[in-house]
Parts: sequence; structure tokens; C-alpha cells
Amino acid sequence: MPTALTIAGSDSGAGAGIQADLKTFAAHGVYGTSAVTALTAQNTVGVSAIHVVPDDIVAAQIEAVVSDLGCDAVKTGMLANSTIVAAVAAAGAPVVCETPGGAAGQGADITFLRDRLPA
Repeated sequence: MPTALTIAGSDSGAGAGIQADLKTFAAHGVYGTSAVTALTAQNTVGVSAIHVVPDDIVAAQIEAVVSDLGCDAVKTGMLANSTIVAAVAAAGAPVVCETPGGAAGQGADITFLRDRLPA
């Protein structure tokens, strides 16, 4: 069975984030693993709070999963700040910036990412 790693925030309403990713992986016959980047208090109405996980813990989660279970694919979601973007990129995972709700990313983080992408 293929294994996929989602590196994203946790959505307490389960409509997005790692919860939605893991459900999608399972629906497609993929064993889902995760590295949590942020904890959110949210529901169908909106996001009321965000707690960002320290980047060293995010990196440790990625290493723990990949070193034991392997990883055939990676999906990134909410990368809440530039230090998490750097930790994920250092782990060799793809980083794509997208913030439809506008609550997760900040302009400085997008600039940080753009400065590191190959031309």
C-alpha cells in the first residue's frame, strides 16, 4: 500500500487540514501519515484561534514518519510561518503557498518562500 505524508494544520471541524487529507488518502487506498504544523480552533463559520507548532517539532515528526514508515508522496497544507517553511523545505518536502481563507499565511512568509524557489 502506498504511503503519503500530509504536513499541515489540524482543523478541529475536520473540513480541511490533516483531518481532510487523511480521509482523502484512505478513500484512495493510501496509508496516510501526518506532521502537524498548527492547531486551529475552527468550524464551518471560521477560524477563532491558531497555535503554531515549533519548527523543531514539525521536523521531528517528519523524520519519525519517514525513517520508519517511508513516504511515497507528500502533501503540504498550512505552513504557518517562515521557520516552518524552512524546516519542511530542509526535510526535502515540496512547499506550495496557498491561503484561501487568508488566516494562515502572512506576506513575509510568502516573500520568504519566493526568495528560496529556483528561478
